[in-house]
Amino acid sequence: MTGKSESGQGDETGRSDETSPARPGGYAAARLRLLTEDARSGPPRRAALARLTDDWLARLFTTAAADTEAPTGVSLVAVGGYGRGELSPRSDLDLLLLHDDGDPSAVAALADRLWYPVWDLGLDLDHSVRTPAQARGAAGGDLRVQLGLLDARHLAGDPALTAGLRTAVLTDWRNQAARRLPELRELCAERAERQGELQYLLEPDLKEARGGLRDATALRAVAASWLADAPREGLAEARRRLLDVRDALHLATGRAGDRLALQEQDQVAAELGVLDADTLLRQVYEAARVISYASDVTWREVGRVLKARAVRPRLRALLGGGRQGAERTPLAEGVVEQEGEAVLARAARPERDPVLPLRAAAAAAQAGLPLSLHAVRHLAATARPLPTPWPAEAREQLVTLLGSGRPAVQVWEALEAEGLVTRLLPDWERVRCRPQRNAVHVWTVDRHLIETAVRASALTRRVGRPDLLLVAALLHDIGKGWPGDHSAAGATIAADVAARIGFGPADAAVLATLVRHHLLLVETATRRDLDDPATVRAVADAVGSRGTLELLHALTEADALATGPAAWSSWRGSLVADLVRRVAAVLAGDLPDGPGPAADPTAEQERLAVEAHRTDGPVLALRTQGGPPAEEPSGPAEPQGVELLIAVPDQPGVLPAVAGVLAVHRLTVRTAELRTVDLPDGFGERTVLLLNWRVAAEYGSLPQAARLRADLVRALDGSLDIASRLAERDAAHPRRRGVVAPPPRVTLAPAASRHATVIEVRAQDAPGLLFRIGRALEEAKVRVRSAHVSTLGANAVDAFYATGPAGEPLPQEEALTVARRLEETLRARP
Repeated sequence: MTGKSESGQGDETGRSDETSPARPGGYAAARLRLLTEDARSGPPRRAALARLTDDWLARLFTTAAADTEAPTGVSLVAVGGYGRGELSPRSDLDLLLLHDDGDPSAVAALADRLWYPVWDLGLDLDHSVRTPAQARGAAGGDLRVQLGLLDARHLAGDPALTAGLRTAVLTDWRNQAARRLPELRELCAERAERQGELQYLLEPDLKEARGGLRDATALRAVAASWLADAPREGLAEARRRLLDVRDALHLATGRAGDRLALQEQDQVAAELGVLDADTLLRQVYEAARVISYASDVTWREVGRVLKARAVRPRLRALLGGGRQGAERTPLAEGVVEQEGEAVLARAARPERDPVLPLRAAAAAAQAGLPLSLHAVRHLAATARPLPTPWPAEAREQLVTLLGSGRPAVQVWEALEAEGLVTRLLPDWERVRCRPQRNAVHVWTVDRHLIETAVRASALTRRVGRPDLLLVAALLHDIGKGWPGDHSAAGATIAADVAARIGFGPADAAVLATLVRHHLLLVETATRRDLDDPATVRAVADAVGSRGTLELLHALTEADALATGPAAWSSWRGSLVADLVRRVAAVLAGDLPDGPGPAADPTAEQERLAVEAHRTDGPVLALRTQGGPPAEEPSGPAEPQGVELLIAVPDQPGVLPAVAGVLAVHRLTVRTAELRTVDLPDGFGERTVLLLNWRVAAEYGSLPQAARLRADLVRALDGSLDIASRLAERDAAHPRRRGVVAPPPRVTLAPAASRHATVIEVRAQDAPGLLFRIGRALEEAKVRVRSAHVSTLGANAVDAFYATGPAGEPLPQEEALTVARRLEETLRARP
């Protein structure tokens, strides 16, 4: 119920009773003057407005109580936002007239004397008249009423009555927390579904959207339950920022409301004294991001506590009251799972392990787990900066994180909340929370980049270099933080970032090309005549190679899908695919003939080959990269991995045997090459298989070389059943499957070699993957002449040069059958 505007209600310069703040006109004048004072804004103005209103209502209550001869057991209580003292210029007043069940007519008369002056000033009023028992009953039936009463504040009348209600309501809330908090969480989720996320909306609702003022109030309610508490760093400042923006919105528009419409953003920015509407939105988004992240952390903690409470009585009964520590399951070196989160292992030392932040993030995302708040803060406070360029492991862990799909989003947000992202990638600061004033875009620039990586993770089977695709997805719009053409600026930044994170010059050039031309395919396909040879030639000249074209095609699709529903369609997809086919035809003929001539074996490789021939068994050496052979390594693997050299007399089953032994010992294969070498003159015509692999322990220390050799001997002679060992281990400790990876893809590379059939495998890396591939090829009676295995983040990209038993390429039909069966084997669960 609204009435006249606040303006024109008189002023407080006179001395008459009519202009006293106790009178409606006096209060209105004092209120108007307070709201138009430039010197006072933000929290001081809200507090002053609350005090002014408190005084006015208290005087109204005193006068009304005397005039109506109201009973003594009555009090006036501020609840909700007014109870918190958060009065914006056009906020409504939430008031409760509390009474001890006295004379109903006297209480009703008192209420009328209170409410009508408020309505006469044109102020919105949310009011109720209840006894303490009725108030508690209403709170029990309506969660919103209970939340409002949690902020109850005495204004006038009987303070003991108000204090009693406050105590009772808080006691009820704490006693009923196990039931009410899940209800509150559901309420927040439903509201977020309706209103969207404040940190991404171009016209956000400051109160109702996720990360807005209602969520901040919900966090206060959780804290009041004593069940869990929100991370407090930055939370009060974020709440203050949103309240300041709402104040400015009310003053700029002259009306109540919480939606920050586009046409009002410049005026609100001017009211706040910020540079422009984009700066305003960035500040709003940053505040919302803090509240959203705090909400995520808090609700996880609530769920964990409630689950523990439900389990504890049964556990006590089973264990006779004994207390058990939470189970900790290893995820990666220095990272474990505990109570549904990825946390740091007790022995982790971030100050000595600069890769740990990325390793922890990648492990969490791969397992589909949130990274615990304590872990992120500990990493932010203690981890050493990465050297420049980054070590190989750091780059691989970044790629693994980016390739984890949807779980990567919450992990990235956790890193960003503690400043780790801008520490790793300083250029990120310019795109963080940057709005995109384009109806097609549904995300801010930074979230769009992460969304593009999520989309690209589903396309990694289409490209030979998934690592370059994922990093290009992360960087393709990085130039939007700079003036001018963002593609040109971004290409320069991408080349610099690529070099800093450890890519070589050739890969850095590809990344720069992808960023520079990430709009080329869709713009050409939809705006140019594809039948004009000059159009296709221009694209081919810009792209340069079939490998880059393949990457650009996947990046184009991922970018469009991450932009919004209007940016991609089957029609656009078909046009781009047609353009790609035409450009690929122009670029045809770039594939090399096979793997190229093998380099002569080194002296050490030749020594191992001769020793393998002499002993008629496997010989191996472990070498820390850049260091001498290490027969008895101690301590964990170096971040860049350990080189494993193996020489075995040429015989069937070598590839699955070696891969299986490494899987049994929890060694991850980062790169691998297998080739045959001829022995020096005087050693006969027998050939030796030489395997040169880079491996790293999943966690813990590397096994001893002697133990690896012993198990390899047993695997080759059949006395070690690798498949059973792996199955037993997986049954005892099932690996958490957090990431829903794209399915594996097995293809034949046409015209890749005249001497062998090239079988290409692209799949999600997993323990035992190479063992399963090798065993499937052995069962198909395929001989692997050479193999080139790369693990790029969490993606395995392997090429096997295969022949039949007589050493000739496989017939086409047989090769297709082998590829199809291998893909079926990999699609099945191990």
